[in-house]
Amino acid sequence: MKGLNDEPLYSIDLLDGGTLLHHVVDHHISEQTLAEKNAFFVADLGVVMRQHVRWRTCVPQIRPYYTVRCNSSPAVIEVLAALGTGFMCTNKSELEMVQSHGVPSEDIIYSGGCKQLSHIKYAAKSSVDLLVCDNEAELRKIARCHPGAKLLLQVWTEASGRREEMSVRLGCSLKDCRRLLERAKELGVQVVGVRFNISGCDNEQAYANAISDARCVFDMAEDMGFTMNILDIGDGISGSETQLKQINRAVMSVVDLYFPPSTGVSIVAEPGSYLVAPAFTLAVNIISKRVVARDLQEHQRDAPSANDEPEFQYYINEGVYGSFSCKLTDTVIPVPSVHKNTTPDEPVFSCSLWGPSGDDMDQVVEHCVLPELHTGDWLVFANAGSFNLGQPMGGCGADTPAPPVYYVISTRDWFEMQDTGVTQEINLKNFSLVPYFFKSCQSGAAFSVPA
Repeated sequence: MKGLNDEPLYSIDLLDGGTLLHHVVDHHISEQTLAEKNAFFVADLGVVMRQHVRWRTCVPQIRPYYTVRCNSSPAVIEVLAALGTGFMCTNKSELEMVQSHGVPSEDIIYSGGCKQLSHIKYAAKSSVDLLVCDNEAELRKIARCHPGAKLLLQVWTEASGRREEMSVRLGCSLKDCRRLLERAKELGVQVVGVRFNISGCDNEQAYANAISDARCVFDMAEDMGFTMNILDIGDGISGSETQLKQINRAVMSVVDLYFPPSTGVSIVAEPGSYLVAPAFTLAVNIISKRVVARDLQEHQRDAPSANDEPEFQYYINEGVYGSFSCKLTDTVIPVPSVHKNTTPDEPVFSCSLWGPSGDDMDQVVEHCVLPELHTGDWLVFANAGSFNLGQPMGGCGADTPAPPVYYVISTRDWFEMQDTGVTQEINLKNFSLVPYFFKSCQSGAAFSVPA
C-alpha cells in the first residue's frame, strides 16, 4: 500500500485532440465568481518537453543546466529532471527541491556570487561538488566549508559588462584569474572549469571573444596542474529556434577551434526562460481604471476638446510585488491580449497597466494600445513562464497567496514524452493525470474564443 509520501502531488489535465490552451483559460475564467476574480496561471508541460527536445536537436553538443531561479515550479522541475536536464541552483532551498526529485548530485551546479556558509556546508553534505566562484572571499569560504568542491571560475567578459554596467559586476578579469588560481592551489581546492555569461547578447563575435578568454584561463590553470574539463557558456539563450541554430553555429565553430573533442571538455549552458517562458500563460483581472488624459484636460481647461482621445490607466490584481516582480530587474513585460470578443473596427486607446499596490513602482506595462476595458474584464499574458511564480514580495499584496497554477498536457505530447523513455510510474510519480474533456463536460462550462 502506498504511503502518504507516495501520493500524487500535482493534478495534470490531459487534453484531448480538440481541446486547446485557450479553452482551458476560458474554463477557469468562467469558474471565477463575481467576488473572486483571482489571477491564475495555466502551464502546458508539453511545451517544456518540446523546448527540451528542440534544444537537444539544435544544440546537441551543449548540455542544458536549467536555471531554477527562473521558475521553481515543482512540476516543471519534475519534468525536466525526468528528461535528464542538469540544474543550476543559487541557494539551499533550490538544492533541496532539485534533489527531492531524484536529480544526481553530479548533475547540479551551485552558483550564486555570495553563498551562505550554511548553504555551502549543505552542498558538501549533499555531495554537490560543482560550485561557481569569482573572488577570493568566496574561495576561502568554500575551502573551509567544502574542501572537496570542484570550482568553475566565473570570468567577466566585455559582453557581460554591457548588461552589468548599471549593476554589480560579476566575474573576475583574466588578470585576477591567475591570482585566484594561485590561491586555490595554496588552499588545495580543485578548479575544473570556466563559466562566463553574455545574457542578452546575440553578437557572434562576443561568444568568440568569451570562448577565447576561457581558453586563456584553461591554459593558466593547466600550467598550475589543474585538470580542466567544463566550459559553461551561461544563460544567454532565448526561445527562438533560429537563435539556437545561430548560437550553435557560432559557438561550436569556436569551441572546436579552442576546445576540440580530443580535449574531453564538456560544454554546458544554463537555459531558463527558453525552457519555461512559452509554457505558461497568466490571466489577470482589471480591478479599477482611471481616465488619465480626460482628468488632466478637465484640470487644465474648462471645456476639453471632443477630439481629444482619453488615455486609460488600468489596475490589475497582480503587480511587480507579485507575479510581475521580474519587471524590477528591467525585464520587459509583453503586451497582453484582451479576453473578450472584439470587432475589427473597435476603437483602441493608449493605456498603461498597474499593479494593485498604488505604489509608483508598481507599473507593469508602461504603454500599450487596447480597446476600452472595464472593471471585471480579463487580460491574458502569454510567455509568462519566467515571471515570478513564488510568494508575493510584500507591499499591498503581502497577505495574498500566489496565483494558482493549473497544469495541462495534450495527449499527443504525453505520448511523445513516453517515447523519450519518461514514464509516470518511474519518472513522474507525483503526477495524477485527469482527462480534461470529462471534467469540462461535468462542469457544463461554455467556452469562448478570446480575441
